[in-house]
Amino acid sequence: MLSENQYNSADVVNSYEATICDDDDIVFDRKLDTDEEDDETISNADTPLINGAEDDSLFPKARHIFGLMGFLGFAVVYAMRVNLSVAIVAMVNQTAIPHENTSIDDTCPADKPKVTYAKPITKGEFLWDEATQGLVLGSFFYGYVLTQVPGGRLAEVMGGKRIYGYGVLITAIFTLLTPIAAKLDLPFLIVVRILEGMGEGVTYPAMHAMLAHWIPPLERNKFAAIVYAGSNIGTVISMPLAGWLCSLDFLGGWPSAFYIFGIMGIIWFIFWMLLVYDTPSVHPRISYREREYIERSIRAMQPRKSHNENDANLFQNPDEDIPWRSILCSIPLWAILITQCGQSWAFYTQLTELPTYMSNILHFDIESNAMLNAIPYLTAWIVGIACSAIADWMLKRRYISLLNSYKLWNSIASIIPSLGLLGVGYVGCSWIWVTIMLAGVGSFGGAVYAGNQMNHISLSPRFAGTMYGITNSAANICGFLSPYVIGLIINHRETLTQWRIVFWLAAGLNIGGNFIYLIFASADEQNWSKNPSRSSRGTRNMRT
Repeated sequence: MLSENQYNSADVVNSYEATICDDDDIVFDRKLDTDEEDDETISNADTPLINGAEDDSLFPKARHIFGLMGFLGFAVVYAMRVNLSVAIVAMVNQTAIPHENTSIDDTCPADKPKVTYAKPITKGEFLWDEATQGLVLGSFFYGYVLTQVPGGRLAEVMGGKRIYGYGVLITAIFTLLTPIAAKLDLPFLIVVRILEGMGEGVTYPAMHAMLAHWIPPLERNKFAAIVYAGSNIGTVISMPLAGWLCSLDFLGGWPSAFYIFGIMGIIWFIFWMLLVYDTPSVHPRISYREREYIERSIRAMQPRKSHNENDANLFQNPDEDIPWRSILCSIPLWAILITQCGQSWAFYTQLTELPTYMSNILHFDIESNAMLNAIPYLTAWIVGIACSAIADWMLKRRYISLLNSYKLWNSIASIIPSLGLLGVGYVGCSWIWVTIMLAGVGSFGGAVYAGNQMNHISLSPRFAGTMYGITNSAANICGFLSPYVIGLIINHRETLTQWRIVFWLAAGLNIGGNFIYLIFASADEQNWSKNPSRSSRGTRNMRT
C-alpha cells in the first residue's frame, strides 16, 4: 500500500484531468497553475499519469507503428546475434575434440533414445575446442559494449531513428560476411563479429531514448515489454530456423543461416527509414489528438519551466556538458548496473552455452537442440508482456508505488529463472524436465521489463539513453566473459558436475545482483536531471 505522502503526490498529478471536447481538442484542468513550487515537487516515482485522453480511431496510431517496427528490429538483430550459437554446433567437429570424462555416470549415454531426437550430430569443418568456441561466441560482445554509451548519447543529440536504423544495417552487413570470414581465418572471423557487435550495440540505448519521447508513462511498462520482447521472438524464430538451415545443403548448410538473416535485416532497414520518426512533433502523419496526448502526458511529470518546451527541441545541444560526475556517482544507477550484470550473466549462459550443453551432454541433434532452446524465449515473451500489463494495472490502481513495482518484478525476474537454471543441472538426462526448467520456471525472466528496464527513464528522462548505454555496456561485458569463463570451467570435461558449477555461478550472480538492487534502487528523478544547467556549471567549475 502507498504511504500518505504518496497518495498526496498521486492526487496532485491526477489534477491534470483530460477531457475530449467537441472540437477534438484536449483540455487539461490545470489546478496547479498558481502553485509553481508544488509543481516542482511532482515526481514520477509513485504517480500514474493521464490515461485514455485520445481518440478511438481504427487506424493504427503512430506510436504503435513505431512500436511494431522497434519490435521487428529487435527480432532481426537478435536473430543475427544468436544464429552463431546454433550454427557453431554444425561448424565444429565435436567428435575430433578430446574430452576427459572422468565417470561414465557423470554424463548422459549417447545412445539413449530421446523420442525423435536421435539423429547423429553432423561433423563440422572447424577444430575449435571449448575455449576457442567461447572466444568466437564472445567476440561479438567486445564490439557490443564499445558503442553502448556513444549510441545513447548520439540518440539524445541526433534522435534515435538514424542511430537505431544504421545500427541494424551494420549488423546485417557483417552477418552476411560471417561465413566468408570463418572460412578465411579465425582472427578474421573474430574481427567481423566484433564489428557486428559494434553495429548492434547502439540499438538498445537508442530505443530507450526514443521511448522517452514517444510513450506516455502509464504505457511504458507494457509498451517496452512488447518492443524489447522482439529479442525473444527473434530468438524463438532464429534458433529452430537456423538449426533447420544448418541441416540442409542449401547454400552450403550452416552459412545459409547467416545469409538469410542478414538479408532480412537490410529489408527491415528500408521500412524503418520510411515509417518511423524521431519524435511525435516531426511525424508528418500523426494525428493532432495523439500528439497532444503523448506530449502532455510526458510533460505532466516535468517541472513547470519545461511545460512549454516543444518536443522537437528536446534533443540536446551536442556542446552541452553532461553531468558525468553526477551520473557516474549515482547510487541508484549503480544498483541498476549491478543487477543487470547478474541477469546478463545468467541470460548469456543460457543463450550461448546451452546449445553446447544440449549437444554434448544430452546428445541432441542440431534441429532438436535448436527447437528446445527456442521454447524458453517464447514463454519468456508471453510472461514478460503479462507481467508488464499487471504492473501497469497495479500502478494505475495505486496498489503499489513505482519503486516497489520495480523491486518486485526485478526480484521475480532474477530469482525464479535462477532456480530454473539450477534445475537444469539436477534433473539429469530427461529432456522433458530440462524443458520444464527452462520454458516454465525460466520464463519469469520476462518480468525484467517491468523491473529495472524502465528505471533509467525514472531517474532521468533527459539522459535515459546515455544511462542505459552505461548499464547495458557493463552488463554485456558478461557477453564475452561468460563464454570464456565457462570454456575454462569445462576445459574438455563435458560432465554434469562441471556444468553444475556453470549453473551455480550464473544463479549466484543473478540473485546477488538483485539483492543489491533491492537495497539501493530509486524511482525518483535525480536533482542533476531536473537542473542539468546547474550540474553542468558545477562540472565546469571543478574543471577550472
